Amino acid sequence: MFELSPDEKSKIKEAYSELIDGLAPKTKAADKELIRKAYLFAQKAHGTERRKSGEPYIVHPINVARIVSEEIGLGTKSIVAALLHDVVEDTEYSLEDIEKEFGTQVRQIIDGLTKIIGTFDRNSTLQASTFRKLLLTIADDVRVIMIKLADRLHNMRTLYALPQVKQIKIASETLYLYAPLAHRLGLYAIKTELENLSLKYKQPDIYEDLFNRITHSEKISAYFIQKFVEPIREKLTKEKFQYEIQSRPKSIYSVWRKMQVKKIPFEQVYDILAVRIIFKPKARIPEKTQCWFIYSLITDLYQVKPDRIRDWVSQPKANGYEALHATVMGPHGRWIEVQIRSQRMDEIAERGFAAHWKYKTGENQEGELDKWVKKVSEMVKSQDSNDLEFLEDFKLNLFDAEIVTFTPKGKEITIPQGATALDFAFDIHTQIGLKAIGAKVNLKLVPLSTILSPGDQVEILTSDIQTPHLEWLDFVKTAKAKSAIKSAFKDQRKAEIEKGQARLDEILKKLNYRLNTNVLRKLFSEFEITSKEDLYHLIGQREIQLETIKKILKKRSRSKRVKFWDLQLFNFKGDLKNQPDPRFELTVKPGETAPAIKLAKCCEPIPGDKIIGYRNPNTDEITIHKEDCPKINKLISSQANNIVQATWRSHKVMAYLAHLSMNGTDRIRLVNEITQVISKDLNVNIRSMVIETRDGIFEGNFDLYVHNTHDIEDLIEKLGKIKGIESVTRLENSEE
Repeated sequence: MFELSPDEKSKIKEAYSELIDGLAPKTKAADKELIRKAYLFAQKAHGTERRKSGEPYIVHPINVARIVSEEIGLGTKSIVAALLHDVVEDTEYSLEDIEKEFGTQVRQIIDGLTKIIGTFDRNSTLQASTFRKLLLTIADDVRVIMIKLADRLHNMRTLYALPQVKQIKIASETLYLYAPLAHRLGLYAIKTELENLSLKYKQPDIYEDLFNRITHSEKISAYFIQKFVEPIREKLTKEKFQYEIQSRPKSIYSVWRKMQVKKIPFEQVYDILAVRIIFKPKARIPEKTQCWFIYSLITDLYQVKPDRIRDWVSQPKANGYEALHATVMGPHGRWIEVQIRSQRMDEIAERGFAAHWKYKTGENQEGELDKWVKKVSEMVKSQDSNDLEFLEDFKLNLFDAEIVTFTPKGKEITIPQGATALDFAFDIHTQIGLKAIGAKVNLKLVPLSTILSPGDQVEILTSDIQTPHLEWLDFVKTAKAKSAIKSAFKDQRKAEIEKGQARLDEILKKLNYRLNTNVLRKLFSEFEITSKEDLYHLIGQREIQLETIKKILKKRSRSKRVKFWDLQLFNFKGDLKNQPDPRFELTVKPGETAPAIKLAKCCEPIPGDKIIGYRNPNTDEITIHKEDCPKINKLISSQANNIVQATWRSHKVMAYLAHLSMNGTDRIRLVNEITQVISKDLNVNIRSMVIETRDGIFEGNFDLYVHNTHDIEDLIEKLGKIKGIESVTRLENSEE
């Protein structure tokens, strides 16, 4: 064990001094002494331990404590817990030692932060189990989640020190769970940084390109923004407001996300820059009134875009966010977004839950954030599914877009956008949801699957003889509804699983088969499932006959596509003969079928795409996904131990299906020129095409057979040069 150098000791002291200097001005001497005690305790516990980056380990908890204090705004006990958060997990000290020195509350926070060690459910993973335990603390002390987010943020800031495989795993997990969780708690600044860092490590080339483009755009726009705000400043000063005006670029991740969702190039993302007005409220005038007054001053100067007004001062977001947004036409014909906030609103927007509690007045005042915490608490305590299923259900609680609906008596019910009347019923009460037979939306009778719109008034119709239906799971969106429906069917499912297992054993015995990996692989592939439990359940439900199973097992298992790629897989953990070492490199060549490998239908990777594999733990079958596929992102986050790194090594001349979409202005011979470029100039086969022209606008979707990503890049470049074509984009397959 290396001793710390004098320079390292000096850096540790400097980091601790910065922590103390950054404390709230009114921090008491006794609190500073308690923080110092925790620092010395952690320093002694971690000793000369080092992180992967080579720096002394103690620097990490000090930095986490700084994030907790300065960027989230939590108090002394949270800072103490942040300093000690890895002591129990990584050193010889126990929770009892922590309680003896720092009290019960600090012990409870650290217990919630400590990873689970031991045996897990066979359908579970370490990540899912850890996250579930973490959420169990949310009702007792939401600070646990916030310290965990601070810990994750510092880990992301130092992710460069880890191998690329670990970087992708941690970045995917962060994007899938921690960034949405930060957003839900109102920690906008932390959420934005987590998203940007995740993109940086998952797709460094895209990140670097967008960083340079946004920086360049910001420099160009600085002059226009200055001209835009000058008359606004004059108006605000004349009305005797105390204010500051900030301009901020849209985050790199949000720009990339908008490009993906809307299928547009960077040049068509118009709201790169936004202007934020933060004012000190005048006495005895409601903040909401002052926001709208400032809005009126701006609209006296500039034309507003009516469909881009966002009123979150009258109805705050469920994460506590309050502001008034408007998009106006600025000088030189450019749309500019303006955000209007009071100082209180701004602090809540940046610091989230901590600031929400700081400004809370009255013991009975319950905001949307309080309601969400209560919902999560109820869900965690009532959930009896396995950890991966729980993780999926919890993810539903991190929805971004919400709408406000009403009961017949006018009570507001906030639900996710896209939620149904049945979700509404379960939100009111579980028993109302289970007994629901229909609904009246705005006095009109509708089915329970009806998707609700903002402002709908909903009355749920119930019957005492109603029982839940399994197909309800196909259209409900909220975690509470899914959990309640699954719970109602738990006993029925268990009986069907037992019945299905007995039935399958009986059929296999008659066919002289044993339930081995090859049999499971064929059945899983046929029925599109991934676990034995799901297989038994399906057979128990459907009464699948002997002849059906016989036909499935007689099918040839070799995938036709295996013959045409040559993949290299790293860190494969299957039971292959003569596996030389953990860094074993498996090359899948034409004709090989073990382990079985297939291309994912959800993203349809082709040679040239960055790819990654998922190994089904039951069959060892590996599915190859594109690295940026949302489905693999979820699997990396919840089942990292089943992820296999993969690259294209070589391939034979084989065509892969790709989808292109293009639009532009219609003219004579346009379609002929497009097909000429595709078929003759680039020698690409067209499987199908759908062309539509309307009011002089041309839209086309093409299914093409290409050899690799270079073909697609050439197509996009050459098609984009055709006169009248505005944009050409590659589409993902929507099939799951």
